Amino acid sequence: MAEKKKYTDEELAEFKEIIMKKLEKARQDYEILKNTITHSESNDTEDTSPTFKVLEEGAATLSKEEAGRLAQRQQKFIQHLQAALVRIENKTYGICRETGKLISKERLRAVPHATLSIEAKQNQR
Repeated sequence: MAEKKKYTDEELAEFKEIIMKKLEKARQDYEILKNTITHSESNDTEDTSPTFKVLEEGAATLSKEEAGRLAQRQQKFIQHLQAALVRIENKTYGICRETGKLISKERLRAVPHATLSIEAKQNQR
């Protein structure tokens, strides 16, 4: 039997469902991170001594910087998932961009936005 060149519509529908669930969760997480950065609704330092206020402001700045980095990573993840949806619509989803072979279902279930097969990924090292 010839080697399969692309996934069937049913298989693509299964992957689309996985991606949509991950995308919804990723967007929720992104909103939480964004709110962490923009809102400072936490406990105020008005009633504490100046020393503690400086320490708390420093910690808050570090926390916001970390949330900013996480938000950027989350935004990138969302973009990768959206690109995977486009590939599903184009029926090119699951095809390794290096080898042209199908990426294993197991890999796509674990990393639904993957564009490289395990083989191609290992050759990158």
